[in-house]
Amino acid sequence: MPDSAPERPRAAAPAPDPRPLAPEPPLPSDCCESGCSVCVYDSYAEELDDYRRRLAAWRQRNPDATD
Repeated sequence: MPDSAPERPRAAAPAPDPRPLAPEPPLPSDCCESGCSVCVYDSYAEELDDYRRRLAAWRQRNPDATD
């Protein structure tokens, strides 16, 4: 009977409630400064508002978590 292959190490399971990640701010060169109806800075502001809401909810669910 052949030897069985060595057991591969298992990856750590992801956290069941990971902390939200902040959005990446746009680079100054990402804005064309032509007055687009939806500027990259507008999109970033919306993403940042959403992140702050998700972070506040996460902190309520995880009161013992440290920053």
